[in-house]
Amino acid sequence: MSISRELIDILACPKCKGGLLYREGEGFTCEECRLIYPIRDGIPVMLIDEALPLDRGVD
Repeated sequence: MSISRELIDILACPKCKGGLLYREGEGFTCEECRLIYPIRDGIPVMLIDEALPLDRGVD
């Protein structure tokens, strides 16, 4: 399931209210907060408590 361009254009980071980058298969990324908001079952999970650190998995 793909995310519509309209949704991508209007979503903002719930923490800093900044813009997000959409990464197919990963979710929405906030470079400022260094967080990834995942997509589950085709729905963006825009909860700060559910966000993943951007540098997860980087050693």
